[in-house]
Amino acid sequence: MNSQDFIGGVPESRVLPVAGAGRDRTIRPGGDFVLYWMTANRRASWNYSLDRAADGAAELGKPLLVLEALRCDYPWASERLHRFVLDGMACNAADFDHAGVAYYPYVERSPGAGAGLLRALARQACVVVSDDYPCFFLPAVVRAARQQIDVRFELVDSNGIYPMRSTDRLFSRAHDFRRHLQKSIQPHLIESPRDDCVAAGGKRAEVPAEVARRWPAASIGSAKQLLADLPLPHRVPWTGQEGGSRAARAALSEFVNRRMPSYEERNQPEREVASGLSPYLHFGHVSAHEVFAQAAARDGWDPGKLAEKATGSSSGWWGGSAPFESFLDELITWRELGFNRCALTRDFDKYESLPAWAQQTLADHAGDPRAHVYTLAEFEQAGTHDRLWNAAQRQLTTEGRIHNYLRMLWGKKILEWSATPRDALGVMLELNNKYALDGRDPNSYSGIFWVLGRYDRAWGPERTVYGKIRYMSSDNTARKVRVKDYVARYNVADRRLFE
Repeated sequence: MNSQDFIGGVPESRVLPVAGAGRDRTIRPGGDFVLYWMTANRRASWNYSLDRAADGAAELGKPLLVLEALRCDYPWASERLHRFVLDGMACNAADFDHAGVAYYPYVERSPGAGAGLLRALARQACVVVSDDYPCFFLPAVVRAARQQIDVRFELVDSNGIYPMRSTDRLFSRAHDFRRHLQKSIQPHLIESPRDDCVAAGGKRAEVPAEVARRWPAASIGSAKQLLADLPLPHRVPWTGQEGGSRAARAALSEFVNRRMPSYEERNQPEREVASGLSPYLHFGHVSAHEVFAQAAARDGWDPGKLAEKATGSSSGWWGGSAPFESFLDELITWRELGFNRCALTRDFDKYESLPAWAQQTLADHAGDPRAHVYTLAEFEQAGTHDRLWNAAQRQLTTEGRIHNYLRMLWGKKILEWSATPRDALGVMLELNNKYALDGRDPNSYSGIFWVLGRYDRAWGPERTVYGKIRYMSSDNTARKVRVKDYVARYNVADRRLFE
């Protein structure tokens, strides 16, 4: 059987059948339900994966069961990340209950306690649908799961506007990817997931009694109490920022109605005009399609405004306002450039994935003397000599984010103050993945590796430590953007600023 066994409304370019392990994976018409295993698109609407599962349930005349599980020992697990996901689970529980869809939230209370849950549910399923997400530990989870599922198993891409598997070309520059999008994305701009949670019809699915006994559903009414009972290895505290679809939509409304008209000023730390959507996009609490739809409506844009020819330029092709086009370049070009790499390669987080020219110039300057060399602990504790860098690091540890422009400087100085470029990469990955709410994401890896030359070009003059890698300094940054209040806010004990 192929993916066209379900007619449905999800574009074929977004459906990826998972190859079996020596078994003939077919739909099991006599199963009790269609299982949607929610792993990345953690939302009850604007979700192609959910649409695919609901379509299958409707065509088979079976109820739909949604499983959302949260393990306790994933890399960099912490109260911060867990709380964000648990907030989302509470929203999903309410949304699915309203739609009449069976929702099964499972929160692992000890390492390995959830082993066997997916296998047990898959045995009763007609088909299993899950999310096609190319990053973090999820691809490995899927590879393990395919050994446990003996029925039709599909992954669905609901990550971005352009289906990430619509091209097998790996892009090394944003300009080239942007030009490709301008030639190819137009048909996808009129496609979108359903904007509400549609029940498959009929009665609700029932979780098998033996499954419910062995893996009881979580009571997610109190995230704080749940967190207190979990053996989380890294006690990185909650930032105070709420997760989930309700908070995501509030942030989206705030952005498109108040901040987007000033989006071109986002490089100024003293202007709060950035979208603030990246954590919600990362955890799947909001869809890029919903973001695009609301931004386009606010700008009065429609597809008839597109330019006839692809230029590769970041402005002018969309035919919208300058702030709208600037935002779309971040939301679509830069964000989905990261998905392109992660979908087509497995070494996206390895030093060896850097361009050859970048590896060569960094090797040429690996032995250069460093004016300062800090350890991971010193970086983590914001213990450098640079007030601006320390402020950025403190924002990361306390708020789970760094201002967009200063995040680039943050990475550049880690390169400059590390014993080797490989050490610098290790520090950036550890700190970003541990503390950032939007870490562990294709777009996040793009930003870190950009520091070391990915998606960039060789620059001159050649410098100590950097070689031909693009250079940034705190002093130059302070001259370009207003940082005085920013430094004062995060370095409360030291208010002397670039004096």
